[in-house]
Amino acid sequence: MTTNPTDRGMTRRRLLQGAAAVGVAAAMEPRYSLAEGGSVLRVRSYSDIQNLDPAFRTAEPDSDVMGCIFVNLASYKTNTTSWAWQPEAAKSLKQLDPTHVAFELHPGIMYSDGYGEMSADDVKYSLERIADPAVKSDYADDWAALDHVEVKDKYSGTIVLKKPFAPLWTSTLPTDSSCILPKKAMDAVGGKFTTKPPCTSGPYQLKSWEPKTKTVLVRNPDWKLYRPEFDEIHILPIEDEKTAELGFQAGDLDYTWTSVSSIPRFLKSPPAGARFQRLPSLAYVWLGINQDNEQFKDIRVRQAVQYAVDRKAVVDGAYLGAAQTATGLIAPGLPGHRKANLVNHNVEKAKELLKAAGLENGFSCTLAILNKAERLAAAQVVQANLGEVGITVQIDQHDSGTFWSLGAEKAGSQWKSLQLIIDRFSMQPDPFFATEWFTPAQIGVWNWERFNSKEFGDLNDAALSELDPTKRAAMYVKMQNLMEESGDYVFLTHEATGVLWSKKIIPALEPNGVPVLAKFRRA
Repeated sequence: MTTNPTDRGMTRRRLLQGAAAVGVAAAMEPRYSLAEGGSVLRVRSYSDIQNLDPAFRTAEPDSDVMGCIFVNLASYKTNTTSWAWQPEAAKSLKQLDPTHVAFELHPGIMYSDGYGEMSADDVKYSLERIADPAVKSDYADDWAALDHVEVKDKYSGTIVLKKPFAPLWTSTLPTDSSCILPKKAMDAVGGKFTTKPPCTSGPYQLKSWEPKTKTVLVRNPDWKLYRPEFDEIHILPIEDEKTAELGFQAGDLDYTWTSVSSIPRFLKSPPAGARFQRLPSLAYVWLGINQDNEQFKDIRVRQAVQYAVDRKAVVDGAYLGAAQTATGLIAPGLPGHRKANLVNHNVEKAKELLKAAGLENGFSCTLAILNKAERLAAAQVVQANLGEVGITVQIDQHDSGTFWSLGAEKAGSQWKSLQLIIDRFSMQPDPFFATEWFTPAQIGVWNWERFNSKEFGDLNDAALSELDPTKRAAMYVKMQNLMEESGDYVFLTHEATGVLWSKKIIPALEPNGVPVLAKFRRA
């Protein structure tokens, strides 16, 4: 597979921190949730919805809603430690050989607004639509190996691939990239939509959306696969984790993610009437260095930064002992997880490299971060670390509206002045989700370090078709080695996920804590 995702907007892979923070106001509405018969479930999302079209979804908050109002061919199993999948819209999914997957739909999955019953023709339309280069889907890579879908009868058919595709069962079929929509409904809205779906098909329907305030979902009376527990789900976009924690403790939320720094406190003493759990995160946080910035073109300068940064001090300072240091992009438990970093903290080595580069007297630079407490704490430790070797760091804080364009060429020439950045990407349980953003094709798109390695790009493509798990894992280890050897990256942490919920409910969570709201239950 040749990846060339050059027209992407925000995606779930880069974890948006929410362009629509609403603070305390949204969390302090009149309380009418589980206390009144359990008819309404109130949950926090870290940002407002942006786009509910499966081909153009922006971040996890979109997927949270989509998982309620649409249905995918498959989904991840919940409340388990392993990344196992299960059929969803599909009654059965079977790999016939490396390039053929047979599917059969459950009969009786109905679309709203008079669009009839879900069929195999809809599967063909939906998957081929995302793969079609003319559509310019943000998720085209998920189906780049797709050749076509053969329709056998009303409910069954075969997914035909051009060649084997290793992430098919880990980060394509169990995600919204297998979400099924009817062609007739999509044609009626010109082939795409944003926050107003032409129809729905899942266990809930979209009742209302108040931008930056609340999304309300109501039980779908035509849904037959299982009975949703709650009459309504109210999703409140609250960007700040600490605000959400206060809203939960005030009784205005039934479920929320917490800040990582609050994990030790809640592990020791959760709020009254609540349960708390710490779950592993697949996300990765790193310090990036723009190799095309004039100050950092010399690899010795970039390597000096790598040696100067004390990873453990940075992570402990930012997360108060709740997170561990990372050895690369790929989290423990996934193919390609590295056992150790190639570069470790060494102040004297950093000074030697700066002297060799003619900068023994140091220099000044900027470090860009998103305006969040953990990022600022991490940046302050990095600032102190680099100060030890003579590098003076100015920390530049940005809100989400400006941060996400700092290294994007389409946003102008500001990428040239980007120097250091602390960044975070979200993940799905396949290493492809970690590495695809750092290929040469992604320079100026999401590859803000402008890391330019043909070997990396070739390995990234080859690993997609490699079905031998040992060989594939070795490819991803090599790719991370190449990243670190470039001097462009200091891998920091995978963080951790803290989940807080009322004892009156039983949440349905993927292994990394992502909620599957339609499957939440009363305790």
